[in-house]
Amino acid sequence: MFEAWLRAFNSGDRAQIAQYASKYEPNRKNAVDQLTQFREQTGGFTLIRVEKSEPLHLQALVKERDGTNYALATLDVADADPPTVKQFQLHIAPKPADIPGAKRLTFAEAVKATDETASDLASKDKFSGALLIARGGKIAIEKSYGLADRDKQIKNAVDTKFRIGSMNKMFTAAAILQLVGEGKVDLGAPLGKYLTDYPNRDVATKVTIRHLLTHTGGTGDIFTPEYMSHRLETRELTDYVKLFGSRGLEFEPGSKWAYSNYGFVLLGLVVERVSGISYYDYVQKNIFEKAGMSNTGSLPEANNVPIRSVGYMRSNGKWVSNSDTLPWRASSAGGGYSTVGDLYRFAEALVGGKLIKPELFAEMTSVQAGAGERAPGEGYGFGMMVANEPQGKRFGHGGGAPGMNGDLRVYPKTNTVIVVLANLDPPAAQRVGDFFDERMPVD
Repeated sequence: MFEAWLRAFNSGDRAQIAQYASKYEPNRKNAVDQLTQFREQTGGFTLIRVEKSEPLHLQALVKERDGTNYALATLDVADADPPTVKQFQLHIAPKPADIPGAKRLTFAEAVKATDETASDLASKDKFSGALLIARGGKIAIEKSYGLADRDKQIKNAVDTKFRIGSMNKMFTAAAILQLVGEGKVDLGAPLGKYLTDYPNRDVATKVTIRHLLTHTGGTGDIFTPEYMSHRLETRELTDYVKLFGSRGLEFEPGSKWAYSNYGFVLLGLVVERVSGISYYDYVQKNIFEKAGMSNTGSLPEANNVPIRSVGYMRSNGKWVSNSDTLPWRASSAGGGYSTVGDLYRFAEALVGGKLIKPELFAEMTSVQAGAGERAPGEGYGFGMMVANEPQGKRFGHGGGAPGMNGDLRVYPKTNTVIVVLANLDPPAAQRVGDFFDERMPVD
């Protein structure tokens, strides 16, 4: 059965995928659409080896064809006639120690190879965006690929603004840490100290600012059916509290890690209450202007933002605009727009101590208690993904939603930064970042 799935999946042909689904997964809703979309994201999988094989259970290690990720596929089969899929899961897995990684290159070679890969992916309509790589404070490449607007045939440029999804969380975390550095916010204080009228008492009294910054507060997500039915009416941060403020905790704060967009919405509200101005005005004045980020913002989608790309998502095998999925306006959890140059300037300002105090920057970029191992070898700091690699610790954040993908990675040991932005579905940008990560020099 696994062989049948892999053959149909790798074909990328809807008819073959539909034939597989009707035979082996007849009760799975939208199976063909889901499998086809996943195939487009990964390029298919190469079977590395079967790890376990039993009559009704199989585990196999596979690798993305278009990316660097390995995954463990787990298949459980129902004991029925004919047999059907009971459960099928794919989980990211670390690269096995017995499989050699990509060859490490010199910095110049890695930059050249990454450019060539981005160009190749763009020629295959699998990447459209911009790339910046810098080392030692000097930009080695700043280049664009693909189209910003397919209908008007407008090409992407290095100053094209791309929607960045959850990368906004880095700005929100920096804003909170600025206020911590000024003695206006306490990391250990409960949310209710700042949002005194918060509806749910458990959330207000048990969840701390530190919990929110590290996704360990149990505050849940915002992308629910309730939100989708009020998507264009949810315009201010307070509107999210109207939707979710009475909701209880998903788990005891500090007991586990679960990515929470709502937690970062609440952090944005803390910024507003403490500073006395809107979240958007605060980050504009205290983050963007200080870092020299003149092409970054969160204006409503209805506003005409010059040189902002159109986002494209896959639907029935074609790229279509993501306009019907966008929020009315970005929040402190994500959804703004920026350029590769601005995000590089943000990284430089953060590392250079222009935005927050050194001791808080050190905490921001260190794995926090209870926030480790989000992915193999990776943990979470304050609004930052953190990982230890052969080339030293790296930190940064990605962002992804239909029609948008972004990736910022900073390597302090070698003073290297890579920024990739795309106006296509994930993992368009991440795939390019992964390629460079595996080949960049370790010193």
